[in-house]
Amino acid sequence: MLAEDGHRHKARIAFGCAAIAGLYEPVSKGDSRDVLEAAWDAGIRRFDTAPFYGLGLSEQRVGDFLREQPRASFTLSSKVGRLLEPLDDAAPDPPLGHLRHKVRFDYSHDGIMRSHEQSLGRLGLDRIDILYVHDIGEFAHGSEENQRHMRDLTGSGLRALERLKAEGAIAGFGLGVNETAVCLDLMDHAHFDEILLAGRYTLLDRSAEAALLPRAEAAGTRLVIGGVFNSGILATGPGPDAHFNYEPATPEIQEKVAAIGEIAGRYGLALPEAAINFPAAHPTVSHILIGTGKRKSLVRNLEQFGTTLPRQFLNEVQPLTIR
Repeated sequence: MLAEDGHRHKARIAFGCAAIAGLYEPVSKGDSRDVLEAAWDAGIRRFDTAPFYGLGLSEQRVGDFLREQPRASFTLSSKVGRLLEPLDDAAPDPPLGHLRHKVRFDYSHDGIMRSHEQSLGRLGLDRIDILYVHDIGEFAHGSEENQRHMRDLTGSGLRALERLKAEGAIAGFGLGVNETAVCLDLMDHAHFDEILLAGRYTLLDRSAEAALLPRAEAAGTRLVIGGVFNSGILATGPGPDAHFNYEPATPEIQEKVAAIGEIAGRYGLALPEAAINFPAAHPTVSHILIGTGKRKSLVRNLEQFGTTLPRQFLNEVQPLTIR
């Protein structure tokens, strides 16, 4: 039974399929199959991929696996915003075992329709349930480039997503981003069924809490929270190799995480255990997205999921968080 003052658990786990295509290191076909089987055996029925992951390799691998499962038994999301184009024959192979593609950003109506069609081809499936607009925003593009991409998306791209949903080709659409400002901006232009938000509602970084979470709740927009370890530091703790926001962690971030870890220890919590469970209690969070290319890592994360976080622990940690 959960304690009355606990951080009550609501969300479920979804599996992110970036790592099975060699996000940071090459992953063999056998290992990727092994971790997908482990996820399925653990009861995970939600999978997220994207053209960008492995330059098409992730979609191929997850499609190969999911085609063997009853189609009504799982939910699949992929993303739009990047088109994959074949490399010239003379170009060197991409690193990490990725497929021989190059990327072109395209958030327009035609670009989104083409991206959806290409993804279906790589997946070998008849439909994708949720399409996310991938990495729109200044975090990914910088100010000037993002203005151009936003014009394409609001001028015609959103219409493509609404068309795909109206035609029944997808069940819903949303955003897959690393920042909150672009979510708030685009919510003025469309209703999003979901937002996949990485790294902005975590034990360390709660910058989505003040504005985005209440707006999503009011709009009926579900949140899928990724990046719960903030690029690793909430899994590893502070240290010379610790990363935050995809970069080496600064001394200030290292100090915050060390202090959070000390508080967690006093409550009998491991730091990654507290991190993976923190976002799960908010009423608008439907899933926590975790991804790995290794069965052992997946099992470890799943064993830590489901812990109730004491309210007093959260109160002590709050002054250390980014807002």
